[in-house]
Amino acid sequence: MTIRTSFVKHKIRNSIALGVIGAAIVALAAPFIYIHFIEGPPPPKLSLPNSGSSNASAGSSPNSVVGQLNVAAGSVVGYRVSEKLLGQNSTAVGRTKKVWGSLDVHGTTISTASFSVNMASVVSDQAQRNAQFDGRIMDVTQYPTATFTLTSPINLDSSPQQGTVEQFKLTGHLTMHGVTKSITFNASIEGTSNGLEALAEIPINFSTWNIANPSIGGFVTTADNGTLEVLLNATTGTGNKPSSGTATTSGGGFGTPVTVPSTTVPGLQLPSN
Repeated sequence: MTIRTSFVKHKIRNSIALGVIGAAIVALAAPFIYIHFIEGPPPPKLSLPNSGSSNASAGSSPNSVVGQLNVAAGSVVGYRVSEKLLGQNSTAVGRTKKVWGSLDVHGTTISTASFSVNMASVVSDQAQRNAQFDGRIMDVTQYPTATFTLTSPINLDSSPQQGTVEQFKLTGHLTMHGVTKSITFNASIEGTSNGLEALAEIPINFSTWNIANPSIGGFVTTADNGTLEVLLNATTGTGNKPSSGTATTSGGGFGTPVTVPSTTVPGLQLPSN
């Protein structure tokens, strides 16, 4: 009887140990499955849509645009941040098309430029991430827009040519999260048939703009910086209308966010605060 009782206890202990090990494996495997099989790879970086295309001919006639160009459809602004979800590397990307503004071209000089972004419309593919962005990170209710204003003219070597990409340094004031700072960054500019397109990847240190680090209590961790991605399409035609509003979890560059069912990845629920 004693031997049988000891055997039963030993079997129970083994079952408990196997259960604990199994739960640990599930906990470790869940982020891997989520990132690599459910969320999938992040969207590619923004690029100039006409560069290298069959419709663009490098060295074609110089663009004769003079005067005001308006930020129009095709413009996209967003963020890209490296993060770790329980040890698994991932990339968070959020975007919006609600961008508006204008710039002035006089000969080979862009004399003035400014654009604004509706921060409340920036979304990723995850509703829970959007809630963190709209709330404690960017507080889009209090700071619904971000703006950039050029403070030094851009002297081009020649008028922007269709299909030819040139690199320039831009200096201006970036206002974000209620903080304004002077920044200098590289941008690629390409002429189009009725204006120009500009592409930039701007490094952002969160603390410089008093932005809360996106990390969430060891569950999701990030570095103290990210990238502001900008693609502007400026044309002589009608530009995008100014946009404002409160936080939202739909619209923008990705459309309606995708929420992973809790039955697929057990226990992966981000805190609401």
